[in-house]
Parts: sequence; C-alpha cells; structure tokens
Amino acid sequence: MIRSVLVFALLPFSAIAESSISVSSDLRCVTSDGLPDHETGVFPNQGNPHSISEQRIHFCVDATPEYGGRAQEVETIGIAINGIVIRPGTADWYDASSPREHSRNPASGWRLDGMGAAEALGLDQNNAHVDRRGLYHYHGISDPLADASGSLIGCAADGFEIHYIGDQAVSSYQLEDGNRSSAPGGQHDGTYVQDWMYVAKSGNLDECNGAMVNGTYTYFATDSFPFFPHCLKGKTVMQFR
Repeated sequence: MIRSVLVFALLPFSAIAESSISVSSDLRCVTSDGLPDHETGVFPNQGNPHSISEQRIHFCVDATPEYGGRAQEVETIGIAINGIVIRPGTADWYDASSPREHSRNPASGWRLDGMGAAEALGLDQNNAHVDRRGLYHYHGISDPLADASGSLIGCAADGFEIHYIGDQAVSSYQLEDGNRSSAPGGQHDGTYVQDWMYVAKSGNLDECNGAMVNGTYTYFATDSFPFFPHCLKGKTVMQFR
C-alpha cells in the first residue's frame, strides 16, 4: 500500500517550495519567517500562554541523505514545505503540584503527547501551537498543509522526505492495556507518550514511522500515533537553528 502511494508522489523536496529552498554544496536549506501560509488559532489561549511571532529560521539538511538504521531522538524532527517547524514531542510532564497538572519537571515519568493532550496544550485547528519564543510549530498534520502539498509535506532533519499517508499505513505503536502503574493513574488513553508501546512489525512502519520505499527511506505522517516521527534514522542529523 505504501509503495502504490509513493510511486506517483515521491518528488524532489525543492520541486514543491522552490522560493524558500536553496541548495549549496551538499546541503538543502530552508529559510522562513516562521509564519504559516494558513490561518491559525488564537494565541495566547487557555492551554497556551504564548503569543505567535515572526522568527528567523534557517534549517539545513543533508541533500544526499544516507540511512543509518539507528534511531536518534531530536527535538525538532524537520520542517514543512511551508517553512513551519515540525516538533511532535513536548517538554511537558504530568506534575500534580502544578495548577495546570503539567510542567517541565520530568520526575513523574509521564510525558504529555502533543496530540494526545491537544486541549491541555492549547493546540489550534492545525494541530499546532506556540512555544515560549513565539515559534509556531506542528505536532500533527495540518489540513491546509496536506491539502496544498499532496503527499510530500516536508523534510526531516536527516534529509529524508516526510510524506502524509493518513490512515493508508499502520504504525507499529499500540496502546498499553489496563491502567497506568503510577500517578496520574487512569487508563492508558494516549494522553501521555508512555501510554504507547512499540511492537516491532505489528504495522508496516518502524519506530520512527518510516519505511523503505523503492530503496529509499521515507518518513510518514499518519492519522494515528505517533502522527509524526519522534526519531530519525539518517546517518547525519542536522540541528535546527
């Protein structure tokens, strides 16, 4: 199923947004003011106290990426073709002592998932919100982004492409059974990253929500967890600036 989708959709990243991309030597770089080409929600809001603001983004990736095979966790997974950062992880953990019941203190061991805790984190209709610097970023797929781009929606920090495939692929993550073993308690429902477990080969995507397509490693954005890859497998992972 993945193969049939990408046979017609796999295009050079630069073919989608030439105006914001430059290629120099072995790097492909994206520059952006960090403001999306679609409407956003209202910020600040009840779940997000920050205001959206213009940024100076310069994001470079390997123009000839190589598959390394080892999963690497990074904060910023990649950048969308409209210049908006893709950052599915959060810095928020369950914290009973906080009035919001979450903070940056990881002591509880229960990390909020961006999409699972969308309301608590103030995500807008595009599955995005704003960080302390005013940086607007995606935690899940944005309908305007998917509608405008088709399959190819962005580029990961290791240079491999990110394609939106919706429910046409099955991730290898499954909800844990039963209730959580410690506070916050309650049933595993996807609010926290730890509600999910990776079961290799239970789906057709790996732990980084990727797969080999015609000999090329490709990441996928899906309609279910993890939504965007939470790790990368390229040999060279560039850091976001």
